[in-house]
Amino acid sequence: MNLAQLLTRFRQTVTAYAGDEALMQAGVSAAANVIVADGEVAGEEFETALTGVMASPILEKGYDVLMLEEALYDAIGRARTRVGRLENLRRAAAIAGRPAEQRQGVFLVAVDVADHDGIAEIEHAALSEIAAALLVDKAALLRTAPVRTAVRRATI
Repeated sequence: MNLAQLLTRFRQTVTAYAGDEALMQAGVSAAANVIVADGEVAGEEFETALTGVMASPILEKGYDVLMLEEALYDAIGRARTRVGRLENLRRAAAIAGRPAEQRQGVFLVAVDVADHDGIAEIEHAALSEIAAALLVDKAALLRTAPVRTAVRRATI
């Protein structure tokens, strides 16, 4: 292992224990845009977002559940307006220079949030925006992690 690799590994370890604010904000912001996309905030979506963000070893070590819940509530509050959704996309884009694994992980958390009853068109649109912000290939990631097709019942 050369010096550059050693320094990179050390930086990742320190970041894991200190908390990675940019990664955490990207995760909760992407999830929030999907949660709010269909106009309703479901408890299951909120729990899926928290579980997904906590699955990151970096975030799990640096943040407790209450901190992540607060950040997710803030991101959902922002996502209720156009300017807030744009701010959430900016927070996701802040990690665009990170390793693909981190960017893909954030995107897949958003996919899991969208896929409770299948992904509706409005959620697909939100996922497209998130994928563009994270510089990931939405179609390729959806092929590797199959999702259900949304089935919406008409109300009379």
